[in-house]
Amino acid sequence: MSDWLEHSVYVDVDVPIDFVWSLWSDLEQMPRWMKWIDSVTVLADKPELSRWKLATGGFEFSWLSRITGIQTHQIIQWESVDGLPNRGAIRFYDRKQGSTVKLTVGYAIPGLIGRLMDNLFLGQVVESTLQADMDRFREYAIAAHADPNPATQNPAKPT
Repeated sequence: MSDWLEHSVYVDVDVPIDFVWSLWSDLEQMPRWMKWIDSVTVLADKPELSRWKLATGGFEFSWLSRITGIQTHQIIQWESVDGLPNRGAIRFYDRKQGSTVKLTVGYAIPGLIGRLMDNLFLGQVVESTLQADMDRFREYAIAAHADPNPATQNPAKPT
């Protein structure tokens, strides 16, 4: 039996919510700011489904994810339908001087051993990585908003 663990992180971004939304809703661009995400491919015949590949420390995981809920400029919710069990939501809050983006990710780990690993170190690693991803997103969004020409933006994967 697996337990679900959940982590939430957020970042304030000094760009309008419609711009922040446009970046996050283009799922295939996420490897630009998410360190562990190697690739995201939206299925052409079923755009609510996307194939994700995570690569870190010599390990690779993949999964098929389904968008389960979407409200423009407010929330995108998802869950995996095969592969690495995960679910979550990205929420958007319009602020007078920009936006706040909150990412919540849940994942399944096996029983007692998984809980022990999470309490010892896994949860801290996941949460600090997610926060670093959100910080990279803030920098990416600010740069992209200042220069919306994709040809001049750095497409390199974060290190």
